[in-house]
Amino acid sequence: MIESDRLIFRKYHSDDLDQLLTMASDPDVMRYIGQGTTWTKEQAKESLDKFVNWYQSGLGLYIALDKRSNKMVGHSGLVPQTIEGNNEIEVGYWVVKDYWGQGYGLEQAKVWKQFGLSSLNKKRLVSIIQHGNIGSMKVAEKNGMSYEKDIVFNGKEVALYSVNQ
Repeated sequence: MIESDRLIFRKYHSDDLDQLLTMASDPDVMRYIGQGTTWTKEQAKESLDKFVNWYQSGLGLYIALDKRSNKMVGHSGLVPQTIEGNNEIEVGYWVVKDYWGQGYGLEQAKVWKQFGLSSLNKKRLVSIIQHGNIGSMKVAEKNGMSYEKDIVFNGKEVALYSVNQ
């Protein structure tokens, strides 16, 4: 089991749709995710299916649960991405709005960076961050990642942060 000081991480299951939808239907949480819009129940179901399928490759997003309350704080993990024709592994993290400003984004990001570099022996990890998402940019920097360049990803110009081992 993967955990940090305050969090336990577990895989998504097919019956976690309501938990995912809680985050994905919040406009503030979704502001810098994808196209910046909330997800319908159908979109959340498609995403949940994708998350579960990623586990077959040893990657994926995990629900982050507070150890004390067992409440969902967010989700995070290592996500397969194709960037400018190259296969990359992204350190991804979302935080439920009620937990913003409490260090949960950085706590999640640190766990997955360490796991990717040490346990999976990856030589490079990235974070794809939309411009304006200053909080996530600070998390990436505090997590030892550096701004590499701007790229176009899914039709949007975004910042690419990376760390190389």
